Amino acid sequence: MIVAIDGPAGAGKSTVARALASRLGFRYLDTGAMYRALTWVALRDGLDLESGAALGGLAQASPIAFDGDRVTIAGEDVTDAIRLPEIDRVVSTVARHPEVRAVMRDRQRELAEQGDVVIEGRDIGTVVCPSADVKVYLVADPEERARRRVADRPEIGAEALATDLRLRDQRDAAQMQPAPDAEAIDTTFLDVDEVVARIEELIAGRTAPR
Repeated sequence: MIVAIDGPAGAGKSTVARALASRLGFRYLDTGAMYRALTWVALRDGLDLESGAALGGLAQASPIAFDGDRVTIAGEDVTDAIRLPEIDRVVSTVARHPEVRAVMRDRQRELAEQGDVVIEGRDIGTVVCPSADVKVYLVADPEERARRRVADRPEIGAEALATDLRLRDQRDAAQMQPAPDAEAIDTTFLDVDEVVARIEELIAGRTAPR
């Protein structure tokens, strides 16, 4: 089974997807981490972030793998490094290049097709896994999304994080479209367990005998 969870930053994708995968005994795949890992390598190597061709070539030459919650690229563990503010600021620039997205989507599909996975990102239900068994699109009020980001990143000011979210939404707008058959869940006033329970109900509905 493939469960696709999409939505903007701060809507709760990662927390919900990780909790759901743990409860189901599925693998958890954070596609955003893949773009972050590539961004980390591109910054380290001094690549032009406006060059789709160069970044696409780097993506092709830099295999990304997951071991539980750990993320490696070209054999190097970058789990912590990819969550730094400098990655936040430019990852959308890297991710918007068609050359990059083509490489990443192929890899994401390979991982998803191994089955029993909860995969989260921006365009999983629409592009990466359009035939996913269950598709969910999480949303939340901008103020709540900003509050969650501040809780996750207390070292960054609230105003700076709110501005960053707004800019990321603008940059990611083309990818942030829910699939027509996705179930939208507003997480503004829900805790993680409540969101997970709702998705489990959807899964049960898909798997119940007919």
